[in-house]
Amino acid sequence: MKKKNNYWWLSVLSALLFVGIWWLCCDVLKLTKSSTLPGPVTIGATFVKKLTSTAPDGATLPQHILSSLKIAMSGWAMGVLVGTPLGIFMAWYKRIDLFVRPVFDLIRPIPGLAWIPLMILLFGIGITSKIVTVFLSAFVPCVLNSYTGVRQTKDVHLWVGQTFGASNFQMLKNIAVPTSLPLVMTGVRVALGASWTCIVAAEMLASTRGLGYMIQQARGIYRPDIIICGMIAIGTIGAVFSWILTLIEEQVVKGVRKE
Repeated sequence: MKKKNNYWWLSVLSALLFVGIWWLCCDVLKLTKSSTLPGPVTIGATFVKKLTSTAPDGATLPQHILSSLKIAMSGWAMGVLVGTPLGIFMAWYKRIDLFVRPVFDLIRPIPGLAWIPLMILLFGIGITSKIVTVFLSAFVPCVLNSYTGVRQTKDVHLWVGQTFGASNFQMLKNIAVPTSLPLVMTGVRVALGASWTCIVAAEMLASTRGLGYMIQQARGIYRPDIIICGMIAIGTIGAVFSWILTLIEEQVVKGVRKE
């Protein structure tokens, strides 16, 4: 517990040091113009104001956040629910692997952001185009990590299962899947980061609400304070989600090990 507390204070100290250097350079020493890089005091005031103000982009900060979250979480959940089982079955069943791999290998190298123009042409600038784009961004890491996790199942564990008369599906369920859980959860976390990045980029190109849209509008009217507020919101939400998934992963892995 002492070590964990020390690590926690180091993290807080790091954040305070960063903000202190930022404040010193911008507000005290005036090394940059406030119109180019505002100090943390200005950013804090803008952040508080944007919580209730719809100017200049037509929505408050919570409204932009909710819009981005709705799309990002929908696409991410679809990517996890489809990509994770597919990766597991590809790794375990050779025929499924041979059938799916040619198409997957074609899709895998394409960055999520590269799908945005095509999705806009197919579905317009509404929610559907962004959800499909986020789904594709989350789908690939889920498949790759679950596939790799099952493939790393030790042969000796499978031999023990065969010795006790376990069927092929029983070995998948009771040996391969529990063994692959750490990598599966890593894929879920990577997919969440990819989804969050993709939705912000998509909103910058074609949207009427969301954090990406807010940042793009602020860039057009030269409001770096709003841009930085949007960046802080994106980073904070991403860090919170990563922390939540880490806690879930720890509990899931502990439960599997106990069984």
